[in-house]
Amino acid sequence: MISPLASIHPSARLAPSVTVEPFTTIAADVEIGEGTWIGPNVTIMNGARIGAHCQVFPGAVVSAVPQDLKFAGEHTTVEIGDYTVLRECVTVNRGTVDRGRTVVGTHCLLQAYVHVAHDCIIGDYCVISNSVQIAGHVTVGDWAILGGTSAIHQFVSIGAHAFVGGGSLVRKDIPPFIKAAREPLTYAGVNSVGLRRRGYSEQQVTDLHNLYRLLFLGGMNTQDAIARIEAEITPSPERELALDFVRAASRGIIKGPKRDKYDETQLD
Repeated sequence: MISPLASIHPSARLAPSVTVEPFTTIAADVEIGEGTWIGPNVTIMNGARIGAHCQVFPGAVVSAVPQDLKFAGEHTTVEIGDYTVLRECVTVNRGTVDRGRTVVGTHCLLQAYVHVAHDCIIGDYCVISNSVQIAGHVTVGDWAILGGTSAIHQFVSIGAHAFVGGGSLVRKDIPPFIKAAREPLTYAGVNSVGLRRRGYSEQQVTDLHNLYRLLFLGGMNTQDAIARIEAEITPSPERELALDFVRAASRGIIKGPKRDKYDETQLD
């Protein structure tokens, strides 16, 4: 299961069923869970905590020190959840003193050439498509999908079940359950296809359409839109998650489309 051509520090903690292919290097302060496959030419550095049944493809670098000039060598980690796949040349950097760790959740797929910078927190069941570049301190909710070659500004938050179109420049926060696309990045409707695939009912999807029409298409500022939503949209876990996200958006949220450019029916 361990190639004699791999270089593994004797202090590294690997479960008995881990496979390590040739020409891979694993440092001392590393933990890897059962059933995980580490492909050839992978570099796993100090601070890596990789879960069970993961796959790490050639060229990936896990837990390199942050690309942050303020980093002073503090002990930090990268945590990769169970059943997550890191494809070719993915890089995931360690945290800094800010959060102390960088996290990629369970059952995630990070496609080739994805970069996850220091102190990012990525939830479970996320798909990060080819060549997405995620700057430091970014938070991505569960089940989010980021389209290929997108660039995510530092400190941005992306909500659960959000879908970001390929090639996007993400400078503002993206609330949960929606699609974001175009340039500049704008609201492009509720992620109804993804929500239905995950078992959300037609009523739940309709309620989210109504909520986000008020927020993005109602011609109101954010505070007035929140007040209308609280008055008109039936309370639900989805409503509270959306409102809590918007209230906490430190960078502000993306804008809605110009009404003279897009018909509202295009956003369903």
